[in-house]
Amino acid sequence: METPMRAKSSILPSGGGAALMDPSDTLILLLDHQSGLFQTVKDIPVADLRRNVEMIARLATLLHIPVITTASEPAGSNGPLMPEIHHHAPHAVYVPRKGEVNAWDNDDFVAEVKSTGRKTLVMAGVWTSVCVMFPALDAVAAGYDVYAVLDASGDPSEMASRTSLARFVQGGVKPTSTNALLSELHRTWARPEAADLVHLYGLVAPNYAAVVESYVRAQQAAKTTG
Repeated sequence: METPMRAKSSILPSGGGAALMDPSDTLILLLDHQSGLFQTVKDIPVADLRRNVEMIARLATLLHIPVITTASEPAGSNGPLMPEIHHHAPHAVYVPRKGEVNAWDNDDFVAEVKSTGRKTLVMAGVWTSVCVMFPALDAVAAGYDVYAVLDASGDPSEMASRTSLARFVQGGVKPTSTNALLSELHRTWARPEAADLVHLYGLVAPNYAAVVESYVRAQQAAKTTG
């Protein structure tokens, strides 16, 4: 039986946030970001992919959002998970699988998801068309609100990536990007983590880091001349 979605606690009196993620109901699932699979990714530069995944891990820690990671065969040719995830999100829970390609086929993984009580799932992984697609569609069928972070995921070709996007939309999975995810969970600069969030924007948009650096230098120069 599907569990009904709970009312969002992040909606403002203006109505802002009604169509956005509620951070208190969000769970991040990082699926099969493995060293061997990275070598097959052709739809996004692997350095960008890894940096975006790192940003998500840092964001989850900063905003106290739970993270679940998993891999089907980390001792095989697909290789181990990228270590940056658990380094930057030490609270992340790793769920081993018994060879299942689809994480949602694994009872322990689904039980861990259910144990959080959260109904908004943010997924990213390698490959997008398999390791993200299959559990995302199954989670939608199970009553979850599911987002797929496309630039924190990777596929073997542009064709696979375009096909994945079409199937996500057809299946009720909401495509998003790391920059949009950061902004959607951030919501306002009037929060104590603002300085740390600036650094995260620099990870997903290196040009933004240059903008911030120019601003800081201009402020320092103004103080000196003043």
